[in-house]
Order: sequence, then C-alpha cells, then structure tokens
Amino acid sequence: MDKIIISNLKINTVIGTLPEERNKKQTILINLELYLSLEKAGKSDNLFDTVDYARLESEIVETAEKSKFLLLERFAREIADICLNKKLVSHVKVEVAKPGALKHSENVAVCIERGKG
Repeated sequence: MDKIIISNLKINTVIGTLPEERNKKQTILINLELYLSLEKAGKSDNLFDTVDYARLESEIVETAEKSKFLLLERFAREIADICLNKKLVSHVKVEVAKPGALKHSENVAVCIERGKG
C-alpha cells in the first residue's frame, strides 16, 4: 500500500481542559499518513487521481481554527474523519502533539489509526 505523508503541520487552536487553556490558542503539531494506491496518479500525472494534499491541509487548518476541542483524542478523530472522507484513502494514521503541555516533558501526543468500513 502506498501512502502520502504530511509532517509537522503546525496549527494554532484552542484545545485543553484547563481554564487557562480555553482562553488562548496553543500550537499543536499534526503528522498524517494517508494510505491509498498511488499507481494511477503515478501513471497519469493527474491531480484528480490522488489526494489534493494542499486542499486537505486547508480543511484541517479550517477545522482547527473553528474548533474548541477539549481533548487531543477528539481532535485526532476529527482529522481522521476528514481524511477518510477522501474517496481514495482507505486508512489513515493521525498523530496530534501538544508541545509544552506537560511540566517535565517536551511533548505529549496521541496517535490513532482508522480505516474505512
């Protein structure tokens, strides 16, 4: 299976359960692996035969800018749903990281994998 990888998509959004987290945007990092066949696109050289990852990025950014999710888990699920709505994507791996969320750690992240069906 082929894949498209989007690495370290940086987004500012409201996310968190603490009162101070609900009033300001924080930076989160998103890593995606979209599993699909790239054979047709590799032959045709046509954007319609693959996932328009610039458009996908825009959809994820727009969702983040409007959201006020409490949990990284919920936001990761939303991103997975966006990716799986692309007709060619059969499976997706989503990692959402929140740098500086923990006092003694550089980063905390959740990683989910979802498929169609």
